[in-house]
Amino acid sequence: MILLFCGLSGAGKTTLAKKVAAELIELGIRAEIIDGDEYRNEICRDLGFSKADRYENIRRLGFVASRFSAHGVVTIVSAINPYEEMRRELVEKYEHVNIVHIDCPVKQLISRDTKGLYKKAFLPDGHPDKLTNLTGINAQFDVPYAPDLYINTSENTVQESAASLLYFILNNLHPTEKVRDKVAFK
Repeated sequence: MILLFCGLSGAGKTTLAKKVAAELIELGIRAEIIDGDEYRNEICRDLGFSKADRYENIRRLGFVASRFSAHGVVTIVSAINPYEEMRRELVEKYEHVNIVHIDCPVKQLISRDTKGLYKKAFLPDGHPDKLTNLTGINAQFDVPYAPDLYINTSENTVQESAASLLYFILNNLHPTEKVRDKVAFK
């Protein structure tokens, strides 16, 4: 199973991915997180933030996810993933891909601003630190058309959001991803 997250910066993608992956592992289910920020710093550092580069970034993350998933690992791709066309490409190309929209109103994201990105996006034009390509502010974000799961982190706590995601995963596991016998791990 591949869980293809999408959502704006600060919506809670990484927080939910870490919490749910830990819970899956505790249940004896193999899980892996492909974090967009981490992978950009390692295998995608040659890419910028143009539309073409964002597409290529998600293609690479999707390929890596497909390799984990092919071996029975529940794989969470935690990235902004802004384009509906790209998300649908991965759904068509790989098996067991589920789109999960992690949503939060922009107003709340601005107040959270965990990485300081929104502050930079709202700097005056011409300012040397202005961020001109923040998804959802001054760069495109396609709201997912019929995601497999929708989670609004402004209306639900981290615990509630994680429980919803975990419930979805456990009810949609592929037979190769079922709970392993914990004795085998000793």
